[in-house]
Amino acid sequence: MCRFLIYCGHSPILLSHLITLPTHSILTQSYDSRLRLDRTRPHNGDGFGVGYYTTALSTRRQRPSDDADGYASIQYDEVIDLGPEPCIFTSTIPAWNCKNLERLASKTVSPLIFAHVRASTEGALSDSNCHPFSRGALMWMHNGGVGGWKLGVKRKLVSAIADRWFEGVGGSTDSEWAFALFLDSLERMGVNPDDEGKQREGFGHTLLRKTMLRTIERINEFREALPEEVRQSNDTRSLLNFAVTDGKSVVCTRYVSSKTDEAASLFFSSGTSWREQSSMNGTPKAGKGEYKMERQDKGADIVLVASEPLTFERDNWVTVPTNSVLTIHKQTVLIHPILDQYYNHAPSFTRSSRFAATKGQTTGDGMTNQQSWKTAITRESSVDNLAGATNRISLAAA
Repeated sequence: MCRFLIYCGHSPILLSHLITLPTHSILTQSYDSRLRLDRTRPHNGDGFGVGYYTTALSTRRQRPSDDADGYASIQYDEVIDLGPEPCIFTSTIPAWNCKNLERLASKTVSPLIFAHVRASTEGALSDSNCHPFSRGALMWMHNGGVGGWKLGVKRKLVSAIADRWFEGVGGSTDSEWAFALFLDSLERMGVNPDDEGKQREGFGHTLLRKTMLRTIERINEFREALPEEVRQSNDTRSLLNFAVTDGKSVVCTRYVSSKTDEAASLFFSSGTSWREQSSMNGTPKAGKGEYKMERQDKGADIVLVASEPLTFERDNWVTVPTNSVLTIHKQTVLIHPILDQYYNHAPSFTRSSRFAATKGQTTGDGMTNQQSWKTAITRESSVDNLAGATNRISLAAA
């Protein structure tokens, strides 16, 4: 199983504060994942990827004036348009052994970052199979696996999408094909994924969320269309922890196509600052790389989403419920239940972690038993006609 990390902030952050410096950074998780049980392949060493958005650059220039003597000059600001597309760096080198990743992370800042370390389940070891994947301004990651992929689901998915999304797939992973299905679903909802205006202005968090839900629904339909004997004699359950962004909003899912099983782990943290802890004299407080999400008011300037927490302080992280979709818009976190045939309406029902364990994952938090964290959950009415309640999450200071 893979691991991914998302940073969405009001201000840019140095990539190294997420990817390389924290004690349990995603680079560390590539060789020391606390929530993996697969002892036969305990590492996420099948390549990695980092995707991030850049802002327009402004530089001061001079040009000669029309003065007759030619000595005067006019100063002006020139804006360098870098476009809406994210910059993506991938490599098949294990993240822990890539010097270029450390160099890049120590000199690059961005307000929206996707990072992924891979443990392959489908597709060969190649750059084209490393996440994140992108199309214009849209960027995509996946942790998990599409159930029944080699039993007929892949054939049905490939046959269902339009030619241009089929031709746009460069690798061989179920994850990238799921992204192609997302693009196809977006187009079927009446929006062109390649529309230049949408690429720059954003598609809107509501549309991204609805398209994500439709993508999962179609994957389930492909699975259910398999012959009865195939479904009865094989395990065709899916683990679909998807993440998509248009550079403005982020939508993630924690999902399993089962009414009784837990999905693979997913957490989020929000606050006003993410920084390394230090003592009065500026030296590290509890050892190098001890970071903490701090909250100085009720608002949130930063939201982190991770397959596995970057710190071991339980009060920093909230578990995303199984079979739900998390939306980040302007640093506000919304959580919607995914109300399909696999949603369990019994509030006291405890899902089993056995299926995730067979895939090398746990569903717990991998931390010591600290219960000092506090979570306030307010039930609201449905958002934008999306069925079901909305959970707006706010973290109180511990």
